[in-house]
Amino acid sequence: QVQLVESGGGSVQPGGSLRLSCVVSGRTPNRYTIGWFRQAPGKEREGVSCINERDETHYWDSVKARFTISRDNARNTVYLQMNNLEPEDTAVYYCAAHRLFDQCVSRALTDMWGRGTQVTVSS
Repeated sequence: QVQLVESGGGSVQPGGSLRLSCVVSGRTPNRYTIGWFRQAPGKEREGVSCINERDETHYWDSVKARFTISRDNARNTVYLQMNNLEPEDTAVYYCAAHRLFDQCVSRALTDMWGRGTQVTVSS
């Protein structure tokens, strides 16, 4: 099991950028696939991006070419660089840990979640 803490959310105008961080702690944190997910008010949680221990990545269509996921194993941290933000990106962003990459991509159930960080995109 690992514990996850997100940070870096905030309010930006359309076209702006933010970088989210997810610090992962616990036993062998770098062996987990870490995913970013988001939930907007009144909507279901949706996938954003996943990265595994070999830096293999996956992006959902809504964020491709705008968001970049990366990880710094020395810092046990996964980042989500978000560029060209749109109002539709407004949501609470969560990071979660899965043991396998395919589990993240398929949005399999996991009990390893952070508490989330709010991202608001508005003019």
